[in-house]
Amino acid sequence: MAENDSDDPITPSFPTGRVKKIMKIDKDINKVNAEALHLISCSTDVFLQFLAERSAAVATEKKRKIVKLEHLRTAAKRHLPTSDFLLDSLPAPQSLPVVDGPAAEIRARPAEVKPAPAGTRRIDQIFAKSGKEAAGSIIET
Repeated sequence: MAENDSDDPITPSFPTGRVKKIMKIDKDINKVNAEALHLISCSTDVFLQFLAERSAAVATEKKRKIVKLEHLRTAAKRHLPTSDFLLDSLPAPQSLPVVDGPAAEIRARPAEVKPAPAGTRRIDQIFAKSGKEAAGSIIET
């Protein structure tokens, strides 16, 4: 018997409906099997745990209590399979100098939002609660 054989089923932390929506964005995917959906949800959960642990370790190495984007980038760079696909998706590091103390509270203005290429959608539009809200956010941007 396998080590994990128990009566308690493994439940993924992500809503399966949303995961299914994200999977169906790919035009090559027509139907999603329940087992495949469960495996994708669970593997995504495990991957995010792994990435969070590695990022926290980098932050601890640098004697920081808060995990920032630079820690996530460093963790992704150190793990080759992750860096192959993830580094291109992460925002570029800011070239602003690191400021400590009271001046650290002053935040730089956010970067300009680039328009999405034709035929693509922003990730926040996928998670919109209703079609009307999603359509409204497309028009507003």
